Amino acid sequence: MKGWIIVAAGVAVLYYFATQTDKLDEPIAQTDALLKKIERKLDSMTGTRIIRVEHDISHLKSEIADRLDRKELAALDGILETKESVLEFKDQYCGDDSKRFTALSKENQTFICDKIH
Repeated sequence: MKGWIIVAAGVAVLYYFATQTDKLDEPIAQTDALLKKIERKLDSMTGTRIIRVEHDISHLKSEIADRLDRKELAALDGILETKESVLEFKDQYCGDDSKRFTALSKENQTFICDKIH
């Protein structure tokens, strides 16, 4: 009986820290980032997959490549790496109340956002 009480108290403390404080936010975010990185690595290591190429996004790099410097081109490669990364960029940096993507100039960020919408 004592064991169950200790387990319940531990779960209650963990639940409190996870929901009522921000003590676990950073470790949870780090764990999510690590798991996402592992999933991408496993996907690239395990055979071939059929990937549907979106024509707008595949032509985007060729359209904008002459406007970008080396640093911005590397940032664009990171954005266009996967469909999920494109959607993340679109959600965070494209829109009326969007943030500024520091690796790209404002004009290039606007151009990319216009092309992926």
